[in-house]
Amino acid sequence: MPINNRIAAMQPEMEVWRRDLHTHPELRFQEHRTAAQVAKLLAGWGIEVHTGIATTGVVGVLRGNGASGRSIGLRADMDALPMTEATGLPYASTTPGVMHACGHDGHTTMLLGAAKYLAETRNFDGTVHFIFQPAEEGGAGAKVMMDEGLFTRFPCDSVYGMHNDPSLPIGEADIRDDVMMAAADGFTVIVRGKGGHAARPHGGIDPIVVGAQIVGALQTIVARRVDPLESAVISTTQFHAGTAGNVIPDEAMLNGTVRTLNPAVRDLVEATMRRVVEATAAAHDAVAELTYQRGYPPTVNHAENARLAARICAGILGEGKVRRDMPPVMGAEDFSYMLLEKPGAYIKLGQAAGTKGRAPVHTVQYDFNDDLLPIGASFFAGIVEQELKRG
Repeated sequence: MPINNRIAAMQPEMEVWRRDLHTHPELRFQEHRTAAQVAKLLAGWGIEVHTGIATTGVVGVLRGNGASGRSIGLRADMDALPMTEATGLPYASTTPGVMHACGHDGHTTMLLGAAKYLAETRNFDGTVHFIFQPAEEGGAGAKVMMDEGLFTRFPCDSVYGMHNDPSLPIGEADIRDDVMMAAADGFTVIVRGKGGHAARPHGGIDPIVVGAQIVGALQTIVARRVDPLESAVISTTQFHAGTAGNVIPDEAMLNGTVRTLNPAVRDLVEATMRRVVEATAAAHDAVAELTYQRGYPPTVNHAENARLAARICAGILGEGKVRRDMPPVMGAEDFSYMLLEKPGAYIKLGQAAGTKGRAPVHTVQYDFNDDLLPIGASFFAGIVEQELKRG
């Protein structure tokens, strides 16, 4: 099954949808215009539309030919990032300080393309739920939708999602039949010392020095406490303290993230961080408090669904273009919550071609490669036609 001809013919139309969304990006749980555009298109194709799930989430329901009770969920994320676009494109963001820097405009468009095609053909037996999710970027929109009864209201036997990948050439894909992406947690450390004059440091307890020691000590956890064959990343990304050059402050604040693939390693890192933070501060007569926030769990594909997704993708791109053995990445994805509750798979589709689609996600130069639109839409449609194959 190469790129679906009917979907390929829709590429100019899909580009219009995608670039409109790109021009009008919206942050998490604020995707009101985006949701309205999605709902309008779905309704125009005769798809049953449900809105207001997790504030701005949209679900389209399409029933195919046949009377089987089987069902499938296809998910796309809709939110943008708080960044100022620097692409210079004619369809660049017109919203100050907000841009589609991760390709969610493209993901939404690919799912819309599949929805239009499936609404026209209905060459499947069962029900498709098109899930347009808000707030993937740090808002756990998938979990909020589930907490509000997503899978109770719209039962799914399986769920599938995808993401563009600027590190892969267009026409290639990456999927694994186990863990794809890491868990992402956050931490904050407050170091409390004793302020004073910078010329008399012996009269106080410098929280900046203590904080610096903690930053270094945290790196020993991965280097010396985590099995070298496992994966973990601790990144201290913020360090705030002081208001004047000649004053030792009373407090310092550290902030950062922790990425792990294995739940046991996740537990080990959190427990060890707590001991390291408290003991390092105590060694300098200071007090430090760690607040550890568990975020998205690892994104773990179900083997049977991942193999199906790989076969569908190989049918579109060619067998040699689907990589099944690339290592997991340490980024995170809230589709992981859906995969904890339902069988399914998450796939990455390459989008780099010449100078197009090469800028990394979450950079101000990023833009989704529109040549990927028919590939992604064909993948979504192929999953439906295969998994809900008519007898």
